[in-house]
Amino acid sequence: MIAKEALFESLRLELRRGSLILAVLAQLRREQYGYSLRMALSQAGVEMEESTLYPLLRRLESQGLLVSEWREEEKRKKRFYQLSVEGEEMLARLAAEWRALSASVEGML
Repeated sequence: MIAKEALFESLRLELRRGSLILAVLAQLRREQYGYSLRMALSQAGVEMEESTLYPLLRRLESQGLLVSEWREEEKRKKRFYQLSVEGEEMLARLAAEWRALSASVEGML
């Protein structure tokens, strides 16, 4: 029984990985800092640990999909993220792919 649960958890995490990228890109159509992004994702039902979110943000920025800026807010420095022009284009393409794939898989289920 434990092996089945471990397998399920492994497959569930694999299934979530790609969808997390899409969710982050979608939320960053509007500028946000890390914590506000994490809370917005959580409110939408997408839970993400900080240890997953921040490396993902850095990777998406290094890929040219996000731009960021350090600013002081509430007497604290915060890094604000937003989609770049390339990120907006990639989000549109990935969203179309997601919808097509989702419709196909849903039809099989």
